[in-house]
Amino acid sequence: MDYFSSNIGQSPAFESIIRSAKMVATTDVTILIKGETGTGKEMLATAIQKDSTRANKPFITLNCAALAEGLVESELFGHKKGAFTGAIANKQGLFQAANGGTLFLDEINSLPITIQTKLLRFLESGECLAVGETKPYIVDVRIIAATNADLNKQIANGNFRQDLYFRLNVVPIDLPTLSQRTEDIEALVKHFLSQFSSTHSIKAPKFSKRTFKVLRGYKWPGNIRELRNLCERLCILLAGQTIEPENLPHEFSSCASVPDNTTFILPEVGVHLDDLEADMIHQALSRTNGNRSKSARLLGVSRDTLLYRIQKHGIATH
Repeated sequence: MDYFSSNIGQSPAFESIIRSAKMVATTDVTILIKGETGTGKEMLATAIQKDSTRANKPFITLNCAALAEGLVESELFGHKKGAFTGAIANKQGLFQAANGGTLFLDEINSLPITIQTKLLRFLESGECLAVGETKPYIVDVRIIAATNADLNKQIANGNFRQDLYFRLNVVPIDLPTLSQRTEDIEALVKHFLSQFSSTHSIKAPKFSKRTFKVLRGYKWPGNIRELRNLCERLCILLAGQTIEPENLPHEFSSCASVPDNTTFILPEVGVHLDDLEADMIHQALSRTNGNRSKSARLLGVSRDTLLYRIQKHGIATH
């Protein structure tokens, strides 16, 4: 079974990410997934786990920002009875629970400095030390970490250990924002509508072409999670209907005044036309593995025009 099929995307950048993720899934290498909130970091981590040799072993997740600082150490490494007030029994930590499997540490940027030191020790030696114990224990756990913050800035501010960053950043995977992969919106919408139609036993609505144009012009501050929530809302409230721009929430109104014959929506911040043209050429060449004739057809220009523009922008081809 292809566990990456739920990570919908045909944009060249996203296809490259999935290829890399599939390659590292078969290894035990430590992975650091970077991306804004809502870009699908946990979904990708789950796919990596299920496609790995540890697929039948525990997969445990911890949001490092969800626990009080005083509880993180005990939660991760466990504690000995009597180690602190309220420790009425020995407690197994997540590292022990995940032995043989994978531990996904989301929002690793929120991990306290003191706990970062103990995590570094595990990554270097495989050893963990429970709170109140003097003898460490050894576990076999793969670490996949994720962050929505710039760790280099946190290192500069003294909030994140540089040596830990190097240990975590063996294979970095940078997830793009939804606004950077708008060509995937239609496929994502159809996937979510089918999913919610089945979940709620209702007929899925359809999105008109005008509506898809509006969605492609929106900034998506909540990324894929925001799109997923929108699809579920519309699936329930407008089951079986055709979704037009006027059916969208008010935050889409600035993108809704798009002429019917518009094929590209100008972002509010504008674009640099030469950069946009060069980027489209790069994408076409990437999608066709450098085939200039196929790339020209994708772009709707002649091969000679494409060659001229490749030279104009100084684009290297193979």
